[in-house]
Amino acid sequence: MKRQFDDNLYQFDKPQASYWEATAPPATFDARSLTQDEGCDVAIIGGGYTGLSAALHLARDYHVDIRVLEAGHIGWGASGRNGGFCCTGGTGVHDKELVRLVGLEAVREYYQAQVAAVELVRQLGIDEQIDYQAQGDAELVVAHTARAFAGLREDYELKTRHLGLPAELMSAGECRERYYDCSENFGALSAGPAFGLHPLRYCRGLATAASRHGARLHAHSQVIEWSKTADGRHRLVTQSGTLTARRVIFSSNGFIQEDLNAEFFGRVIPVVSAIIATRPLTGDELAAQNWRTSNPAINSRRILNYFRLMPDRRFLFGGRGAVRGSASDEQHTYRQLESRFRSIWPAWKEVEFEFRWQGLICMTATLCPTIGQSETDKNVFFGFGYHGNGVNTATWTGQQLAIWIGTGREPRGLPAIVRGLSRRYPLPGLRQSYLRFGIFLARQMDRIG
Repeated sequence: MKRQFDDNLYQFDKPQASYWEATAPPATFDARSLTQDEGCDVAIIGGGYTGLSAALHLARDYHVDIRVLEAGHIGWGASGRNGGFCCTGGTGVHDKELVRLVGLEAVREYYQAQVAAVELVRQLGIDEQIDYQAQGDAELVVAHTARAFAGLREDYELKTRHLGLPAELMSAGECRERYYDCSENFGALSAGPAFGLHPLRYCRGLATAASRHGARLHAHSQVIEWSKTADGRHRLVTQSGTLTARRVIFSSNGFIQEDLNAEFFGRVIPVVSAIIATRPLTGDELAAQNWRTSNPAINSRRILNYFRLMPDRRFLFGGRGAVRGSASDEQHTYRQLESRFRSIWPAWKEVEFEFRWQGLICMTATLCPTIGQSETDKNVFFGFGYHGNGVNTATWTGQQLAIWIGTGREPRGLPAIVRGLSRRYPLPGLRQSYLRFGIFLARQMDRIG
């Protein structure tokens, strides 16, 4: 199967050596591989947040016969290896530019859905008893230059005056006193609703809940062929079995198998994102940088970094990776992240790192999530393209697809900017070149603020 990146990123039989894999409790649900020819009403390709949320809501709320097919173990992809930020966002374009492109009302509608998505994750934790180790009550965006802080001031005005979102703007001194000190602090924006969580705990919790309500999960069951039967049903072939279904949800996101179905070819550019995590920090080490918060945080760079303190005092630090995703690229990315970490928090320059891992986020040509029903086959549904903000957006997307299938109608209030399949990238074979150019341009802009 043709992929956009090096095979190093698609080792479905191997879990990532991540902090999350090391600290998540064992899976308690049945997810044996598909090993024979079976059938169901709805087949879901992709066992991450989108697919598991759709499976849970369809099985629990509509009593639909569901099967989930996952190429690796449940949580193998981005849903088990991301930074654990549950916050509003989900697009790859700045809010101010988004307003210019689609209008204020459309952006307000989208953010109402984003707030609902954060609250959905919170409510699922309660309803389904998922212990995902929630932390914090907002997301910090820290300006890396004085010019970037001027941009945060504009963001604050847009969020509070026009989008109805809770936010607080603070000076560099206030940020230093209340949250932390670093070499790149020119003020910050605190925005909600948001919190951090353990992403693999959450993913396995969704899987447990979906299974408990009747959905059947199949790990290590990569779909290698998708065709139609004579009676119009969908036939999904894995390495060791076949699943025939009346309807299909396609929800692979960054690890998308775009050549399974021609309708989805050329719609996305996956982007490598990598994370490193330290050993547990001591109280004196935290005090050296005046670290006082459990809120997840990002900086204002276009090639941004994201970071948070874990419950066991390990520090997580992430950022964008190399273009090809090869083993040598991976190691180079980790060295770059470590160097950036030490430059931002000089008091921690001798701190050791104990975990390193990478994955893929997913960007669409519209730079917005894409959710809907196929125009050529009304029994095919899709949801992907979360631009590094999939915890809440993917969970909500799965719920919306479940409502669509369960009721037979498009969900009320589905925001216009996410509705329908994203357009194709022009000359899809050049997407890696587009990505290289975009990263180069963003880095140059970061250097000037």
